[in-house]
Amino acid sequence: MSVSVLVIEDEPDIRKTIDYNLSKESYKVIQAASIAEGEKAIAENDIDVVILDLMLPDGSGLTLCRDIKSNSRTKDIPIIILTAKADEVDRVVGFELGADDYVIKPFSVRELILRVKAILKRGTSAKDTAEESSYSFGDLRLNFDAYQVFINDSEIGLTALEFRLLKHLIDRRGRVQTRDQLLEEVWGYSSSVTTRTVDTHIKRLREKLGPIGNYIQTIRGVGYRFSRNPD
Repeated sequence: MSVSVLVIEDEPDIRKTIDYNLSKESYKVIQAASIAEGEKAIAENDIDVVILDLMLPDGSGLTLCRDIKSNSRTKDIPIIILTAKADEVDRVVGFELGADDYVIKPFSVRELILRVKAILKRGTSAKDTAEESSYSFGDLRLNFDAYQVFINDSEIGLTALEFRLLKHLIDRRGRVQTRDQLLEEVWGYSSSVTTRTVDTHIKRLREKLGPIGNYIQTIRGVGYRFSRNPD
């Protein structure tokens, strides 16, 4: 069964370039030039990945990202934001709305394809992995089945990617994880992909966890480490 990738981008040349290269990888590509066309494509097709521009003629792609992730039928569709907006605040907003990745224009088509493959592989691995249903670390508790995080029984809203990042750090608590390791093992990317997304996610994760965020320690010049003990 072929994988369907929806490309929502108002620039025809970019759509055609992405279409051509993804089609060479045997993906089925569906093109849309606006939010309205994107919504129609999602309603009429089984979409596996969305590549979404932010600046569209009929509104912001962030609005569509939020709508996709808040709909029970489409919330599990991975979204890669593709935009010329490079500010960290734009990345944070996109991730907070549930986007899985953020690619800045001008971009490498090869890298974009690698990211699509990594997201698809990540989704398959998550479905195939059997594990315990919950884990506790001091006042922090994770429910793996429901992707929920609680601090003192109060739920903390994390995106799926933030949850995976937190779980990965906890699973390897006491051991330093380099940015390249996190990119490879959490995102599924090679070390050639930019590392700024790691720092953005760590920063946001700490903010959401409040005082518990201090368990995530920065090892300067190396990466990050989760405390061995909840003290």
